[in-house]
Amino acid sequence: MSDIFKQLAAIANDRKNADPKSSYIASLYEAGLDKILQKLGEEVIETILAAKNGEKTNIIHETADLWFHSLVMLTQCNLQPEEVFKELERRFGLSGLEEKQNRKSK
Repeated sequence: MSDIFKQLAAIANDRKNADPKSSYIASLYEAGLDKILQKLGEEVIETILAAKNGEKTNIIHETADLWFHSLVMLTQCNLQPEEVFKELERRFGLSGLEEKQNRKSK
């Protein structure tokens, strides 16, 4: 896992106890999961629009926002990015069709 993800995860976790007036992440936590999910949804749309427009710099910026807000959502749900990376590692080498079929059979 990238060091930046580890660092961001540690900060996101630390900010659970921070003053919402001094921390954007803490203000999201205070607003609750619905607000975090709303922000995540906004970032999804902005990322899609950036890709549709084909502006590489904007795609990178919006994807960074999407990943950041995904990390905040994971932390709010008491999950860590390592758990997502482990799942991606588990899927590595499986065809997408095979992986989807495995999920349907569970």
